[in-house]
Amino acid sequence: MASGAKQSKLEVTNDVKLEITVVDMHTGGEALRIITAGYPEIKGETILAKRKYVTENLDYIRKLLMREPRGHSEMYGALLVTPDHEQADLAVLFMHNGGYSVMCGHAVIALGRYAVDSGLVNIDTSTTCSVPVNIQCPCGLVKAMVDVTNGKSGKVKFTSVPAFAFAVDVKLQTKSYGEVTLDIGYGGTFYVLISDKELSLDIRKSSTSELTTAAKEILEICREKLTVSHPEEPDLAFMYGVIVTDGKDQFAEFKDEPSCNMCYFGDGQVDRSPTGSGVTARIAVQYHKRQIALNQSREFESIIGSKFTGSPIQETKCGEFPAVLVEVEGLANYCGKATFTVEENDPFQEGFLVN
Repeated sequence: MASGAKQSKLEVTNDVKLEITVVDMHTGGEALRIITAGYPEIKGETILAKRKYVTENLDYIRKLLMREPRGHSEMYGALLVTPDHEQADLAVLFMHNGGYSVMCGHAVIALGRYAVDSGLVNIDTSTTCSVPVNIQCPCGLVKAMVDVTNGKSGKVKFTSVPAFAFAVDVKLQTKSYGEVTLDIGYGGTFYVLISDKELSLDIRKSSTSELTTAAKEILEICREKLTVSHPEEPDLAFMYGVIVTDGKDQFAEFKDEPSCNMCYFGDGQVDRSPTGSGVTARIAVQYHKRQIALNQSREFESIIGSKFTGSPIQETKCGEFPAVLVEVEGLANYCGKATFTVEENDPFQEGFLVN
C-alpha cells in the first residue's frame, strides 16, 4: 500500500445468503480446501448418512466451493463433520467437481497436519514426537501419525483401511487401444490399474491430454463391462478412477527408483499428487501378485514429480478377500485462508466449469 493511503475494510454491500470459511492446503501439489465453518446443519446418524444428506440436500455448496469462480476444475474439498466412530478425533466428507468420494489419501495427509495445528488433537507445543490422529472417512477409520518437531507439524503417514485386489489380469477390448490387460484394486475406493504400455503411451513423456483421453475411455468401458462389489458396505461399490502406471511393479527390480503414476477421477480431474488411496490400491495388488513383501517400502511419483512412500505392513481380511494394511507417507503445506460469500444477486451462485 502506498504511503499515506487510507486502509479500508472490505464490505459486501448486497445481501449475503451464504458465508463459508476455509483453509486451503496442498499435498504434493494436489489442492485441498478444508471447510471449517458456514455449512448448514448436516443431518444423519452415521457418516454415510451424512454423505447421503449433503449429496441430496446441500450439493449446491459443493458446486460453489469447487467450481469457478471460487474454485477450479481440479479443486478438492474436505468437509469436517461430527464423527460417529468412538475412536475418531474428527470425521470428514470428501468432495470434488464430480461429486463425493469415500477415501482420499492426500486429504488425510493434509488433515493430519491441520488437526494438530488447529487444536483438534491436544499436544505439548514444545514436544518432538509422532502424534496420532484418527480420521473417520466414509470408507472407515483411517489412523494417521503426524511428525511434530519442537511443536511444528511436518510429514504425515497413515495406515489404510483393509486394501485388496478385487480382480487381476482382466482383459477388455477397447475401441482405441485394442485388447488391454488391467487390474482392479481397492484402497479405500476402487481403482482401475493399467500400465502405460497397454495404452502405447509413456507416462513420463506422453502429454497429459493423451493420458487422460486414454484413462477416460478405460474408465468408461470398465464401468460398462465390469461390476465391483464391496464385501461389507454396498455404498462403497463403485469405480472411482483409473491409475495409469509406468508398470514398474516388481520391488526386486525397481526398488531403488520411484514408480510414476497418474490418477484420473471425478469429472475429468487429474491428481497432482501420487494419490494416497491409489498408492494403497497399487500396493494391495502388488502384494496379491507377490511383487512386494511386508514392510518393503517404495516411492511413488506423480506426473509433477511429487512423491509419497508406501509399504504393506500387515495382512488382514476384508470380508472374504485376503487384504493388507498399507502405510502411506507424504507432506502437506498450507496455502492460505479465505471467507467465501454468495450474494443474492450473484448470477453464478453454484459456480460453473469451462470444459
